[in-house]
Amino acid sequence: MKIFFRRKLLLVVVFFLVTLAVQTTIAEITTIPNPVLTLIGQEQVQTGGKSFVRYYFDVFNKEDYPEELFAAAPSLPPCGQNTKASRTWVDVYDQSGKRLNGFCALGKREDLGRIWFALGQDELPPSWIYI
Repeated sequence: MKIFFRRKLLLVVVFFLVTLAVQTTIAEITTIPNPVLTLIGQEQVQTGGKSFVRYYFDVFNKEDYPEELFAAAPSLPPCGQNTKASRTWVDVYDQSGKRLNGFCALGKREDLGRIWFALGQDELPPSWIYI
């Protein structure tokens, strides 16, 4: 009877520890804040004989994102011509949900300091964007 009780107690303790570890991990994941975007500049670019305006943004609170999110992920499929995907992919959208650009090789959180999208020189930029 003592052996049965010890095994049962051990099972309860292990279950409690696993549950605690999972809850801690979930709590850490849910504390990642929404990105705060700030416009840092724009530049005129020419590509394929066409003129564009490239709008650069910084994620103001990028330091709040763990570096682990930007670890290399060679098992992920390639992203366009990029074969060095990271765990975090960032897509830029306008207010209507139209995708403007995407990034999939962000190797560190500082890379969030220069994300961008381009529009034709005569196009009005969106009133707001999100990632």
